[in-house]
Amino acid sequence: MALESWLIKVKTTISNSLPTSNIKKRPKIEVLAFEISGLMSKLLHLWQSLSHNQITHLHKQAIALDGVKKLVSDDESFLLSLACAEMVETLRLIARSISRLCKRCNDLGLQHFDRFFDEFADSGLDTHSWVVTRKEMEKMAKKMTRYVAKTSELHKQMEELPDTERALKRLLESSRKDSRDSPPPAIKMKKVVELQQKLLLQRNEVKHLKESSLWCLTFETVASMLARSSFTVLARIKQVFAIGHEKAPSSLPRTFSTSSAAVHPSDNSTPCKFISEPLTSKPQLQDSGEIKHLSHGCFFFSNMDALKPPPSTLGAVALALHYANLIIIMEKMVRSPHLIGVDTRDDLYSMLPTSMRVLLRKRLRGVGYSASDPALAGEWREALRRILEWLSPLAHNMIRWQSERSLEQQKTAARPSTTGVLLLQTLYFADQVKTEAAIAELLVGLNYVWRFEREMNAKVLLECSNALSELQGNG
Repeated sequence: MALESWLIKVKTTISNSLPTSNIKKRPKIEVLAFEISGLMSKLLHLWQSLSHNQITHLHKQAIALDGVKKLVSDDESFLLSLACAEMVETLRLIARSISRLCKRCNDLGLQHFDRFFDEFADSGLDTHSWVVTRKEMEKMAKKMTRYVAKTSELHKQMEELPDTERALKRLLESSRKDSRDSPPPAIKMKKVVELQQKLLLQRNEVKHLKESSLWCLTFETVASMLARSSFTVLARIKQVFAIGHEKAPSSLPRTFSTSSAAVHPSDNSTPCKFISEPLTSKPQLQDSGEIKHLSHGCFFFSNMDALKPPPSTLGAVALALHYANLIIIMEKMVRSPHLIGVDTRDDLYSMLPTSMRVLLRKRLRGVGYSASDPALAGEWREALRRILEWLSPLAHNMIRWQSERSLEQQKTAARPSTTGVLLLQTLYFADQVKTEAAIAELLVGLNYVWRFEREMNAKVLLECSNALSELQGNG
């Protein structure tokens, strides 16, 4: 390995010393700039999520959601292991895309980026010194942020340019047809001149943006930035989550909270022992030479295992997104139960899986057909509000998380949205039995409130009808 590293450095030195005329012109990334911009943006977001403030937020708020404690786990170490595993998996996918880009480079080190990245993940060995200091990374992050912004603007301008060209072409054709009989009106000529000026400005703007964005950079330049950033982000993840020290994500117990499906989860939680450094002090990034043997075995495969949902969770039975939509629909119904029609009620019931229907029938036994007690209706309204207070955020997070991944799959050139929602904050790792019990409770309460509203409305209508009949009889 040392010999290979030495040979690479010698080749790089010789290449840099050759006359420019003898070196083949390096290709620019051009249209790939839009895909790389999205890649760069995700890497930047991951780096920002590892800042001191964001890690403090993760520790004190994100994993402290009542719904997370209630349905996922109240073990802080376990929850932090899930957060770490998702960040590592995100970085692994980013690195896979970076590797494809690096294959198009002339630099041998970059061409073998994937091997060096896996080596660094497993052993902490940074052959090319790609891990940079915090100060250097922040400087590089600012540069990449400017590139992302310029590339996003370039994409917007390049999309608008054809529209202007077509509009000008149509106007010129119309003017030519008009000129066969008589000169085109002055107002049309003025419009032609305005469109021509607009088109000229747009073309100049596109040219300027190409020169200042990722478009005109070489594969080596972009790949080098991404390689150094990905190594630094991985080093930061290992430092923040203490990987390679006493605890690692793959070694944490996959046990879930045993608390009951009550409205308020238990306040008892295990103190966090996962983050090695005090969150009150700003952590410092280690130099590349100090990161040695941080983990052992196949780092990324172990991490992927940590993200597999246990059989008892909604993610394992592919019901997380379905139940998220169901909860959001019920949330709207709870706000306006008087607007719920019979058809809407039937549609909601048809969305329930078989297991939920069986559970609902059991809960509805003995409830009775009358719903005329205002006090009981008020209690149910309060119970519904309290359940949704902790259950609804997980449902909305599930939708946001899925929506963001769908946008990424479309590979749009625009800068990808970053909600900052982690998988542990959704219904993905939620216990199926507890979630279904909470949903069943919502359905029972919603059923009573809905029937109460209908009975009260029917009573009011009956009273009004009787009063009208009395008036007509007296008349």
